[in-house]
Amino acid sequence: MKLIHLSDLHLGKRLNECSLLEDQQYILRVLLEIAARERPDAVLIAGDLYDKPVPPVEAVALLDEFLVRLTALGIRVLLISGNHDSPERTAFGGRLMAAEGVHFAPVYDGAVRPVVLEDGHGPVFFYLLPFLKPAHVRRYFPDEEISSYTDALRVAVGAMGVNYAARNVLLTHQFVTGARTCDSEERSVGGSDQVDASVFDGFDYVALGHLHNPQSVGRPEVRYCGTPLKYSFSEAGVQKSATVVELGEKGDVAIRTVPLTPLRELRELRGRYEELTLRSFYEGTTWQEDYVHITLTDEEDIPDAVGKLRVIYHNLMKLDYDNARTRSDAGALETADPVRRSPLELFEALYERQNHQPLTAQQREFLSGLMEEIWEEMP
Repeated sequence: MKLIHLSDLHLGKRLNECSLLEDQQYILRVLLEIAARERPDAVLIAGDLYDKPVPPVEAVALLDEFLVRLTALGIRVLLISGNHDSPERTAFGGRLMAAEGVHFAPVYDGAVRPVVLEDGHGPVFFYLLPFLKPAHVRRYFPDEEISSYTDALRVAVGAMGVNYAARNVLLTHQFVTGARTCDSEERSVGGSDQVDASVFDGFDYVALGHLHNPQSVGRPEVRYCGTPLKYSFSEAGVQKSATVVELGEKGDVAIRTVPLTPLRELRELRGRYEELTLRSFYEGTTWQEDYVHITLTDEEDIPDAVGKLRVIYHNLMKLDYDNARTRSDAGALETADPVRRSPLELFEALYERQNHQPLTAQQREFLSGLMEEIWEEMP
């Protein structure tokens, strides 16, 4: 059985206030071409279909068209909601669409009923487990000890009644401990949302969503396929891809990737103003439409640098300086990289700045517990 694993489409996303709908429409067409060429039995989409729980109508139309075209190719589609999605909205009409081969995970109610597909080796059981927090699982298993995300997932998976002698595939949207992160992902409080990979032992393949870099965790069959597009400049050097999985008999799993080429690349350029303008002159204009982050190393600010550089780099999204002045400015350094720090670390920095002393161990423990409680109860 051949599968294409996708996740984190984030339809409707904006990067530096720029709409990416045209880029997303383009990459979905590329994925349709891959599907037409590979002829998989099913496409798995492991959450974060949209970038917001209430997506713009244009994003909904994009997903609708993508699903219509996949089903026209005779390909089944299995989807779950991620932490950016509204599970109620994505599950709406799911029972009707299942008849057309599009299987949306229902809102979690403590039971996960598999979708069963057949091939020459027999049945494959697909378990669609949407993004879960411990509070979601406690609601249905009040007698279980659930104090962490690992506990929650272990209980949820344990309640599925999986027959591990058969072939089983799990779709889930969680942060597995040990995986690499990037700037475009939502951060939790101190890594409290991490799940131990041992929870997924026994599954032939685990189609993960949530993290944006393609990677396997623990073993090759526990895999993040990554986003089809780059959603932060920290991903500028990452090759995006679709993951193709082929299941043979029990225990026989082959995994490969198909590279994805976007409509526009994300690029980071660095150097003096004069160098960057001359670089365009000597190397041509192939980068003019790419999304660009430029770091100028000139010691003096260039008047209207953004306006001047946009004449050459039409989609300049971000401009900053790296020179003696910025390196000596402690305040600039603190605010230059906020997305790499957890909410707890940001609060610690703010507290120390306001009070001229760090949090005590007792304060930090109290604050961490309070943040985790708030984070867990957030919809």
